[in-house]
Amino acid sequence: MPTKRALLIGAVETTRIAFDAITRHPGWDVAALVTLDPAHAARHSDYVDLRPAALERGCRIVHVDNINREDALSAIRDAGADIAFVMGWSQICGAAFRDLFPGGVVGYHPAALPRLRGRAAIPWTILQQEPITAGTLFWIDAGTDTGAILDQQFFHVAPMETAESLYAKHMRALTVMLDRSLERLAAGEMPRMAQDESCATWAARRTPMDGLIDWHRPATDILRLIRATGHPYPGAFTRSNGADLRIWAAALSDMGERYAARPGQVVLRAADGFTMLCGQATALTVTQWSGVDKPPKLHAILGE
Repeated sequence: MPTKRALLIGAVETTRIAFDAITRHPGWDVAALVTLDPAHAARHSDYVDLRPAALERGCRIVHVDNINREDALSAIRDAGADIAFVMGWSQICGAAFRDLFPGGVVGYHPAALPRLRGRAAIPWTILQQEPITAGTLFWIDAGTDTGAILDQQFFHVAPMETAESLYAKHMRALTVMLDRSLERLAAGEMPRMAQDESCATWAARRTPMDGLIDWHRPATDILRLIRATGHPYPGAFTRSNGADLRIWAAALSDMGERYAARPGQVVLRAADGFTMLCGQATALTVTQWSGVDKPPKLHAILGE
């Protein structure tokens, strides 16, 4: 069976998983790794520098910041790949790029397509309280996450799932799918299952400012925001004495029913945490935070 040549594009942990899967498969070679220069690392909160792994395996590296520009297209064309794998890249693949790969362009989306097409699927999975999700390999077309499905791996979303734990589940699902799909593609199979448009939902882009906590919300809503926006993302935050205080972990508290205070007010303070009053007479105990060294003072009001 002749060896297939893959072009891999990306700059995050998803890309690393794909690189490892392709390089260990006997039926595949990496024609080139197209990735971001470390100078542009800020584009992805979960950026991974793949140069050491690529150099170790003697893989050609192409640094670009836009895969649709002519200079990037020329370098990609010269790589001579059969199929492109776009794994962890924030740009839409234009028609000129897709036309370079008659074998197709495979993308990865961390959601059960056609659900949550678009951006920030992992945070939105938690915020929307999706009970089951999936990683999806699909054939990229002119739409946004609309192409036919190559493979899916489903799994449950735990009641107290965090962005970090859900991200890890997706990496495991991606590993399983790539091992399975690379074998099928190497054998000449091209699975394509059309997405059911009647089941489609969409996820809007999120920015770091979407992590701003509104203490008038119930504690369960605020805790969900904390879980959805934590590592590897920028985190949920509030203001304390003019500085950003990022909250990485918290737990529900019964103090909301026992303390008369304003939402956003510190009602309990200890060396290892503090409790905030939230909306609807609920409360939240913060256990992990950054931005200030000590817990805010008792009765301090945050977010103002």
